[in-house]
Amino acid sequence: MVHFVEDGGEQESLAPVTPLFRDRSSDASVAKSHESRERPAQRNVSGALSKSRGQSNRSSSDRHPNDPAPEATSATAESALLRKLRARSLSIREARAVIGAHISDADAQQELIDSFLERGYLDDAALAEQLIYSGTERKGQGRRAIAQTMMQRGISRDVSDAALAALPDDDDDRALDFARSKARSLRSVERQAALRRLAGQLGRRGFPGNVALSAARQALDELE
Repeated sequence: MVHFVEDGGEQESLAPVTPLFRDRSSDASVAKSHESRERPAQRNVSGALSKSRGQSNRSSSDRHPNDPAPEATSATAESALLRKLRARSLSIREARAVIGAHISDADAQQELIDSFLERGYLDDAALAEQLIYSGTERKGQGRRAIAQTMMQRGISRDVSDAALAALPDDDDDRALDFARSKARSLRSVERQAALRRLAGQLGRRGFPGNVALSAARQALDELE
């Protein structure tokens, strides 16, 4: 089954889902594994896109030149969705919006969605896990920010809650790691001003107020 990776707002190559919550020492081997499987995943979607384009072209060539242009077909909607998925992973809700721009019939929309689900091109549970990995490992975000991202992407509450339930309860550790990485740049700033600034940065990343303030204090204390 093929899954697609999302890194917040950035675009990444399509790749199978990687198990989360591993030892940090294994990051290098995981990255190598991602790289080794990246091209086959891209070829699968690229092949599907080429096939869809070919079907669309044949349909156009079969029409008489004087015939009026027909309403957009499932083939054109499929091509549009495949192009989107080559650039970034999509939730089911996002995919439905792409299809809806080409097909108005609800049954036809659902048929195409079901086809993409069966082929593994859409998977909200896998997307939720990728968003958690991106938020925790790359952005240093807390649960609240990650949950907000999943809601904005159209992932259902049930799916997002299940994914977050598997996330270790380590907000304190991740908040402190982030605070330490930023505290050094605040050496020349007055203590209270630095504390407010650092706690604010942590709060914007979704850490609760008490966690943000405690991590900011400890990181600044360690500089003294």
